[in-house]
Amino acid sequence: MQGQADQRESGSARVAESLAIAIHEHRLSPGMKLSEDEVGEIYGVSRTVVRAALQELAHDRLVELKRNRGAFVAQPSVKEAREVFEARSLLEPRTAKSAAERATPEDIKILQKHIDEEHAALHAGDTGRALHLSGMFHVEIARIADQSTVAEFIAQLVSRSSLIIALYWQRRTALCESHAHDALIKALARHDGAAAEELMHHHLLDLLTSLDLRDQPSVPKSLKEALN
Repeated sequence: MQGQADQRESGSARVAESLAIAIHEHRLSPGMKLSEDEVGEIYGVSRTVVRAALQELAHDRLVELKRNRGAFVAQPSVKEAREVFEARSLLEPRTAKSAAERATPEDIKILQKHIDEEHAALHAGDTGRALHLSGMFHVEIARIADQSTVAEFIAQLVSRSSLIIALYWQRRTALCESHAHDALIKALARHDGAAAEELMHHHLLDLLTSLDLRDQPSVPKSLKEALN
């Protein structure tokens, strides 16, 4: 019995991780319905496993569970969008400063790998993956800062930001125009906390100004097409 429970738990974690990546990479649009039967068929798992995965994503606020209607990819409101970026602007600049004071050469290599993969995704036209990698860059800086509680908050805020960008991003070239991540790596490498703090502040402000914070409907495609 314990073995079956462990198997279900590992299966639900696998499905939750795959769905989360699809959401972060904008293959699953905000508002898209996540049918338990269809998700189960795609991943070859039971509805019990799917339900556990969706509960996990709902806890992370990536999915909204609606009574008698099912599960849907969350759709942050304009108010939520502003609150998320306000919270990021309060937390991340100071975290970048702390990261600059602690960054090791190995940390810099990890961050550079994120940037290289982000640029490769952009050149391949895979904007969704590039955005996901961009978000993970911010999570990695929080890890380097060695502030686990704050890092957990930032990871959640970055996840919410992915949905917000999917809904409200009006300036698709902003990612290509911004060299903020390159500048941040240089500040971290030379342990310049003040510069890292200022660069992160301006980077988040630039992200916010690239959003068109007016309510607008999304046009979801089929679940099978998004996940295959």
